Amino acid sequence: MSVNVIFGSDGGATKAVAARIAKHTQGRAIDIKAASVADFENCSLLILGAPTYGAGDLQADWEANFDKLTNAKLAGKKVALFGTGDQAGYPDSFVDAMGILYDQVVEQGATVVGFTDTTGYDYTASKAERDGRFVGLALDQDGQSSKTEKRITEWISRLA
Repeated sequence: MSVNVIFGSDGGATKAVAARIAKHTQGRAIDIKAASVADFENCSLLILGAPTYGAGDLQADWEANFDKLTNAKLAGKKVALFGTGDQAGYPDSFVDAMGILYDQVVEQGATVVGFTDTTGYDYTASKAERDGRFVGLALDQDGQSSKTEKRITEWISRLA
């Protein structure tokens, strides 16, 4: 299975998570700034990752390169999502960027895999929550970094 992990990152936390996921899946981690439309299309599993900024906004590099995602042919493509956020500092917009990416890939006909349970998180609202579950892997590198490796390993085991 070929895996592309496309991410945006400013402070480096999301980039580090993307590298860990790519290593676990024997995939390639690709910064959204360097990604091409083909990178979204030419893989059997596409994993997208983004931190949430401000009051629930996409990270700046995702904003600037969103057309690469919207121009990709994703109908029937298997897509998994991960998001990094700070549930204590931003409890009303925890991993919102993951929800924004989810809405876009679903609109483009992708099949999203890797929903996760919200148990173990302490936040008040998230655009990434649907029917009581996160649309992907939610990570809090500020408050719960000790749980990250276990969460990544468990999540990846369910993506195949």
